[in-house]
Amino acid sequence: MSENLDKPNINEAGKSGDSEQDLEGAVEGSDEALQKRIKPGSPSPLERVQRPHSSPPRFVTVEELLETAKGVTNMALAHEIALNGDFRIKPVQLPEDSLEKRVKDIVHKAFWDCLSAQLSEDPPTYDHAIKLVGEIRQTLLSFLLPGHSRLRNQITEVLDLELIKQEAENGALDISKLAEFIIDIMGTLCAPARDEEVKKLKDIKEIVPLFRAIFSVLDLMKVDMANFAVSSIRPHLMQQSVEYERKKFQEILEKQPNSLDFVTQWLEEASDDLMNQKYKNSLPAGEGAAGSGDATMPSPVAVQNYAYLKLLKWDHLHRPFPETVLMDQSRFQELQLQLEQLTILGAVLLVTFNMASPGISSHAEFTEKLKMIVKILLTDMHLPSFHLKDALTTIGEKVCVEVSSCLSLCGFTPFTTDQETALKGQIQAVANPEDPIRRIMDSRILTFLENYLASGHQKPFPTVPGGLGPVQKELEEVAIKFVRLVNYNKMVFSPYYDAILSKTLVRS
Repeated sequence: MSENLDKPNINEAGKSGDSEQDLEGAVEGSDEALQKRIKPGSPSPLERVQRPHSSPPRFVTVEELLETAKGVTNMALAHEIALNGDFRIKPVQLPEDSLEKRVKDIVHKAFWDCLSAQLSEDPPTYDHAIKLVGEIRQTLLSFLLPGHSRLRNQITEVLDLELIKQEAENGALDISKLAEFIIDIMGTLCAPARDEEVKKLKDIKEIVPLFRAIFSVLDLMKVDMANFAVSSIRPHLMQQSVEYERKKFQEILEKQPNSLDFVTQWLEEASDDLMNQKYKNSLPAGEGAAGSGDATMPSPVAVQNYAYLKLLKWDHLHRPFPETVLMDQSRFQELQLQLEQLTILGAVLLVTFNMASPGISSHAEFTEKLKMIVKILLTDMHLPSFHLKDALTTIGEKVCVEVSSCLSLCGFTPFTTDQETALKGQIQAVANPEDPIRRIMDSRILTFLENYLASGHQKPFPTVPGGLGPVQKELEEVAIKFVRLVNYNKMVFSPYYDAILSKTLVRS
């Protein structure tokens, strides 16, 4: 047994059950940053409310459930790797007080104590040490690319286990020399970020601590190699993941026929909203809302685009998320939070520039400073303890100070007390979702996103609506993430959406 027994070989990652668990942990790790930004109490992507019984329930076996769960896991992994450019596999860190961590430490300590006892015998016994060298040999070979023939030959010659056994039997084995060779090879193969760890290995003189440290660094190198492999296959995975995800979802749908119930509700509601213009004051109407020859019939594309916009206003606490976008629920929640912050930021800047002298809005440095102040004070919006009204009171105070300073430096007429009071009041009013300025900014932001979505992401950004100029950069960044997410989802699930809408729009 060795320090890396619970780590899969990189070359076997595709077929190892442990590697699937490692990848699942990596997915959770990559999603951790998003979850920290989402208000506690929001349902996780796997938490569902009672499903409506539009399809008759049927009994399923435990085997079917397990197979379905595995399909969802594999689909989620492919989806995460394809869509998340920052996806990284991370070393598994067991909680310090966990039973698994204590058992692992006890077993490993017993192994290393046994190795130490064997090497302390007279003459030394090398059975355990040779097994470790064999594991190291296999790990080093797994790092090699097809063109590394010279290194491959060198490793197999020096770490020839049969020869090492013969040397051990004849009392001629120099374990320190083997360790030195292993460290040199590790230095050749490791990523630049691991140079320092490999260099420190040369300072360890005792054999047992040295081998223990070698395995620790090899585990880090395995993670590096796995991440390199992920980045290498991402372009190819993008081409195949659409068909893969669709196939996996179809398999789930065959086992759970009601797996499109919430999607159907979502699309039907979007269609009804467009035709009735129920939400025309809170969400922009879909592009191409009229079908051929029918002024009241929205096109399928318009309904889908409108439906995706509705996800940016979703009540995650009380409404189930549509099944086909469930894996991206945390991403939509993050986008929703970013847009809420952007709406408030834009509203604060708009009322500030309207109240102040027209000249100060043209000062880029002042605008950026004002934006930074407001952003910092809105950073904790995702926390339950955050109170927008209190934050806006503080923002009003600081904005007035900055405006007064800028007016003075530019030679403009300074703010009067009444003007400051009025500006603070307008900024505080933004806390109300029904505030006219906030509603205008919200509507214009959604209009921009709708226009960019309708453009197919093939054209330059549409013209930014009036009043959004100061936050154009931030808005475009959100738009890119939103449209990328939507377009990928459309590529995977458009056949299901088209089938649902073909019935919904005809029935309407």
